[in-house]
Amino acid sequence: MPGVKELAYVVYEASDLADWEHFAVDLLGMRLAGKDDDLLRLRTDAKAHRWLVRRGPADDLVASGYAVEDEAALDALADRLVAAGVDVADGGAELAAARAVDRILVTTDPIGNRVELVVGLADADTPFHSDRMLGGFVTGDGGAGHQVLIAKGVSREDYLAFYQGLLGFRTSDTIVEEVAPGVVADLIFLHCNPRHHSVAFGDMPHPKSTHHFMLEVADIRDVGMAHDRCLEAGQPFEMTLGMHPNDNMFSFYVRTPSGFSVEYGWGGLLIDDATWQVRTLDRLNNWGHLPPEVIADRLARAAGTDHGDHR
Repeated sequence: MPGVKELAYVVYEASDLADWEHFAVDLLGMRLAGKDDDLLRLRTDAKAHRWLVRRGPADDLVASGYAVEDEAALDALADRLVAAGVDVADGGAELAAARAVDRILVTTDPIGNRVELVVGLADADTPFHSDRMLGGFVTGDGGAGHQVLIAKGVSREDYLAFYQGLLGFRTSDTIVEEVAPGVVADLIFLHCNPRHHSVAFGDMPHPKSTHHFMLEVADIRDVGMAHDRCLEAGQPFEMTLGMHPNDNMFSFYVRTPSGFSVEYGWGGLLIDDATWQVRTLDRLNNWGHLPPEVIADRLARAAGTDHGDHR
């Protein structure tokens, strides 16, 4: 069944583009592909862009671009969506040019997220280079990265019917953990290429449509360097350095100027569908990934502990 092959790009709406440019380029190491008063185009590899940030009040994800292999695959996917009763519209030449793709179709998932199905994301005119990084970002066959979206009370059966049954994603694994008394984090992770997941879903309290986007780097030193740049700039962190048990990503989470987060990591696991076995795990993290307020509380308690006279 021809389906999507990668998460090709994301489109966000942001109220402060100057803050976003500083965050993305100076702190995370992306390359500015172009800008005007209402739009930032950001690169992480040889493609024309991977992130588009347009001016607007939402401060949230407004579209996800998923690429298919070719025109025939796009037509087959469109036919499958229409046969299932899903509305699909031709995005037209103007939108295709704005997204730097050959062709684009637009639909909506059961949660209400705009989904753009594309073929032919263009290459940039110059090789990717970042003065902030020792290496580069990991994209290629794995696409731009991964994102975790908020289910907003929509049943897992409904959104999986769309992402798995129609778009062709496969389950990687699930994580179920009681993160606080009576509060259970229940997430499902989906892949469409060897990257452990390109999209994941959780039904959790969160003001945004997206919880985070993950940027993976090829050199572990770039995680530490980006961490220090964010720390020095006073960019708020969501979670400290740590590692997940399912994709083995060594990473930290930092807040974007729009309030959702970026996971910045290294060492993500790759899936071989011929041998992969789906599991349910009972924890979100092997170690670390603590909220800053937890660290502050522990440091305060440690500072207040009477260790006696050690002379």
